[in-house]
Amino acid sequence: MRQKFHIDFVKNSKIFFCISLGLMLVALVVNIFFMPTRVDIQFTGGTIIKYSYSGDLSEKKISDAGQKATKDTISFTFSENLASSDSNSHMVSLQFMGNKAISVEEQDEITKQLTEAFPDNNFKVEQSTVVDASKGANFFFKCLAAVILAAVLIIGYIGIRFKKIGGISAGVMAIVALVHDLIIVYFTFAMFGMSINDNFIAVVLMVLGYSVNDTIVIYDRIRENRRKMGPKCSTAEVTNASINQCFPRTIATSITTLAAIGSVLVVSLIFNIESIISFALPMMIGLVSGCYSSICIAAPLWVMWKNHTDKKKAARDKKAKDEKEEKKSAKKNKKAAPAPKKTEKKPAKKAEPKPAPVKEEAEEEEEAEAETEEEEETSANTSDEAAEEEDESRAESSLSEEEE
Repeated sequence: MRQKFHIDFVKNSKIFFCISLGLMLVALVVNIFFMPTRVDIQFTGGTIIKYSYSGDLSEKKISDAGQKATKDTISFTFSENLASSDSNSHMVSLQFMGNKAISVEEQDEITKQLTEAFPDNNFKVEQSTVVDASKGANFFFKCLAAVILAAVLIIGYIGIRFKKIGGISAGVMAIVALVHDLIIVYFTFAMFGMSINDNFIAVVLMVLGYSVNDTIVIYDRIRENRRKMGPKCSTAEVTNASINQCFPRTIATSITTLAAIGSVLVVSLIFNIESIISFALPMMIGLVSGCYSSICIAAPLWVMWKNHTDKKKAARDKKAKDEKEEKKSAKKNKKAAPAPKKTEKKPAKKAEPKPAPVKEEAEEEEEAEAETEEEEETSANTSDEAAEEEDESRAESSLSEEEE
């Protein structure tokens, strides 16, 4: 079946990030300055007294009558008692914050005040509970540890299951999306004036499971498309194709789940069952947030991280390649250069006399030339004398011949 639409989720990721951050910023401002967070005594410690009554009464009148019986600050919660078989179908819970336990006398005084103020409404004590502050804090940290453990297990599972597409980074981005959902659920409780109690922990765990399921489906499709589309396609192209393929399935599943929870919310609103309202309403908003974060937060964030790591890896590979090429060229040049001759060490020679200066050499040459000239003159004189003696001997011999 050919896909009729294609949304570039990766390209528009910054818009999605800005929408989430903007909503969180507005909710934070409202939470700090206008609607502070209320924490239930399950976490802070205190006393809860639950009364049942019949008839329709103003919540303000009940609050005023109950507060007259004690100097402690009381918070009132109203709901419907569907399990009651008699006419007492309404419930009111009085919560005393702090470590101080309400004595039996104080409880009797509050009951007396309510009975005197509303004699026709049959006020009866249904339950009285004292929660120690240390136990409440211990319970809170146990719930927090459960959430952290779930996050660690999710990262481990995704890291192993999707190792081929960088499992650890995918797991971390999935946890970032889950933190986004957790913050949205928290602000939902704060904006609607609901106390942070065990319902908050239950909603958080359910939303985390739902959201991570959508994220894993998208990661699985990315892994399949990476194999089909090949390495030539970029990570953004593969991710966009995968999200668009999963989009109709995610929307259909979310609408079906919202319809089921919405029906529960409508019934709880009709009968004013506050414990169900404080679960169903944040659950619906958390499901919408989980669907949004899986499609628009987790996958685009993973693409951005993947591109960042790929660039760093490419830079490291290029640097390593350049260093390898430099080593190869240096080794090649070293081989091409002639090897230096080995010189043997010879024994040191005696110092020879230094040659005479140039001036002395010139004088010696002049003396040698003068001696040569004298020898030539001497040899010439000797030859002349020999010739004269020969002439005289010839003359004497000629005279002797004449005399004879």
